[in-house]
Amino acid sequence: MLHNYSRKKILILGMGLTGISCINFFLKKGIIPKIIDESTSPLYLHKIPKIIKYKIGILEPKWILESDLIIISPGISSFKPILIKARLLGVEIISDIELFSREALLPIISITGTNGKSTVATMVTKIAKNAGYKACLGGNIGFPVLDMLNQKADLYIIEISSFQLENTFTLKSKIAVVLNISEDHINRYPKGFEQYKKIKLSIYDKAEICIINSYQNVKDYINHSQKWINLESKKSQYQINFDKNNAFLYYRNKKILNMSETFLHGYHNYNNALVSLAICNAMQFPINSIIDTLKKFSTLPHRFQIINNNKGICWINDSKSTNVNSTKVALDSITSKGTIHLLLGGDRKFADFYILKDYFNKMKIKIYCFGQDRFYLSRICKKKSVVIETLQQAIILISKKVISGDTVLLSPGCSSLDQFSNFEERGNFFIKLIKDIT
Repeated sequence: MLHNYSRKKILILGMGLTGISCINFFLKKGIIPKIIDESTSPLYLHKIPKIIKYKIGILEPKWILESDLIIISPGISSFKPILIKARLLGVEIISDIELFSREALLPIISITGTNGKSTVATMVTKIAKNAGYKACLGGNIGFPVLDMLNQKADLYIIEISSFQLENTFTLKSKIAVVLNISEDHINRYPKGFEQYKKIKLSIYDKAEICIINSYQNVKDYINHSQKWINLESKKSQYQINFDKNNAFLYYRNKKILNMSETFLHGYHNYNNALVSLAICNAMQFPINSIIDTLKKFSTLPHRFQIINNNKGICWINDSKSTNVNSTKVALDSITSKGTIHLLLGGDRKFADFYILKDYFNKMKIKIYCFGQDRFYLSRICKKKSVVIETLQQAIILISKKVISGDTVLLSPGCSSLDQFSNFEERGNFFIKLIKDIT
């Protein structure tokens, strides 16, 4: 059922890509919303049509409390006191995903998780297109979901963050998957990890097919009208098995794909491929299209991306690592017996990195702690840590110590926003430094 917004006072929070897409959505319906951004100089201020009233630099309480409907961008916390007050007064606050789900008439594949969302969403999109479907990819990956409504398509594939799920209530996915849940964004959740986890799992609420990829207590979510595919079960039809150091994807006890025939490295990427196989099988895409696409798929930039492997030294850009578990996954994927030079640092978002202490103690590793939380990170394993202020200083230091057989890994485990505008800028800067040195 399509909603009628014509008589509502509508306010958009945030002037990023999401906010601009919301403005365009309402203008096409002949509705003129208002918009606010907390920044005094929003990047897309010039894209606001002259007909739109806006405020910058503050979440204007009067505008918020007099609204009927607020669409909140993921960069703004849902738990700000003024927004809590607005909800208590009956103001409806939703995400752009919720707005999209009310309008979408095509099948939706929804993907969330702490790590791996973009990779799996991109894999599934490429497989769908290879199978002859017009597939639109959007959401947290950088293309606003509302813009997909204007495109000719057979299905939608959306990557969803916890920030978007906070205010999403009626999303009816054909397939929903939670890739994994580990400690992240704890600074955004007043009730900590359990609140974050509950929000992630809410993606299953109205889904037709639910795929479980890592151990999660989902008994409170199981609805017997839904189909559940548990990839973690020993009885699962989908498995990753090893034979003579080669990893294979299995389906129904049959070898489907030798991972050495792909460009994918590390168990986490094998798992991403397995999840993509399960999703696309559930969508009944031809198996040949699935295997062919996985064989050609290259890792997305800044995700365990091998930049240089010259003179026996491997330099890896894993700048997308913005939480502690992603760093552990990256370390698990290194097979070299030389020293690992780990670049760890940024804003840890109140996460507990001490879970890596025993792990570090057993490894042949040197840790270069940089950025805002460098002193905290250096205390985890003092004997193996060096405190350095910037990424550039760390690379200069490493370049003087690294020898053949070593691996240099940028897997910061932290947000980049203390020193960079995003993880892409951090990764690109790392790549430039490596090219200058090698």
